[in-house]
Amino acid sequence: MLATIPRSIPGIDEIEILVVDDGSTDGTVEVARRLGVRHFVHHTRNMGLARSFRDGVDYALRHGADIVVNTDGDNQYPQERIGDLVMPVVLGNADIVIADRQTATIEHFSPLKKALQKAGSATVNFAAGTDLPDAASGFRAYSRAALMRLNVVTQFSYCMETIIQAGHKRLRILSLPITTNAKTRESRLFTSMWQHIAKSGQAISRSYVMFKPHTVFITLGLLFTLGAVIPFGRYAMLLATGTGGQHIQSIVLGATSLVGALLSFALLVLADLQRTNRVLLEETLERLKEVQYGTTAAPVAPGAPENGRPSGGNRPGPVDRTAPIDRAQPAGPSDRAVPTGPAGPAVPAGPADTGLADVPAAV
Repeated sequence: MLATIPRSIPGIDEIEILVVDDGSTDGTVEVARRLGVRHFVHHTRNMGLARSFRDGVDYALRHGADIVVNTDGDNQYPQERIGDLVMPVVLGNADIVIADRQTATIEHFSPLKKALQKAGSATVNFAAGTDLPDAASGFRAYSRAALMRLNVVTQFSYCMETIIQAGHKRLRILSLPITTNAKTRESRLFTSMWQHIAKSGQAISRSYVMFKPHTVFITLGLLFTLGAVIPFGRYAMLLATGTGGQHIQSIVLGATSLVGALLSFALLVLADLQRTNRVLLEETLERLKEVQYGTTAAPVAPGAPENGRPSGGNRPGPVDRTAPIDRAQPAGPSDRAVPTGPAGPAVPAGPADTGLADVPAAV
């Protein structure tokens, strides 16, 4: 897998590999080190995909990455396509690029799994307001500005959550069709397909409520209101005919539904206040990340207009980044890609390091 990662990409000055070792017991780090990998994030026990992604991104940003590429350690994705994956980010045409595995053509996917993949992508697109054919794909390229604005809070998988966040934060997401490699082993992220569906559904629901509380609670409130009007109306009609006393259950059902409606609208007020606090907190986090990681100019390919930049936020022109304690001060802005491979994203750590763009991460 590491051998297929490109060593040079047009518009990228340096490429570093970061391996995230999520408590593996198969000698991942030793093998990667023998193959020349210099950058590792190590978990003493399994922390899960979401935490591995967060820690890998943190490592990459601390070491100046301008673009971070995530890939899996099972060699599912064609690493030789990393250049194509990062190019829209380099040209300033996208904040995030997600590979489309074209799941309908994958031979080892059963018809049920293909149908569920399609339904899952449709659900994520509905929640995020996007139009992506393969929302579950983990082969992705992120701009530095996009990563500064994304905050992964789920514990299972970052894939769905980052898309929903990016969609609501108006980041530009593009899709790149690819052909996956042959299957080499079963996934180690979950014990069964149904566990994956349950965990993904939970993450999607939480993210949707977080960004669309009005839609959720107004809909619930109206449904409960309808549930109160119908039995109350029925009881009123029965009362008019003189048989109301025999249908007291209508009042009980109506009253219960009315309480549900009132609770839904009360929760809407609380959710709206929390949403306001969340926006303010995320803006504060973004400023803290700029202080912690420093800022850098957006990567621009040769021949691209100087003002071309993704929509991932306001980024200043070339400025010196404050050097992290564990590395030398970079000589100046540079474009980097950080691919993630068998264990996680990789990042440079020497005096000559000035940024990362493609970091393959394998977990």
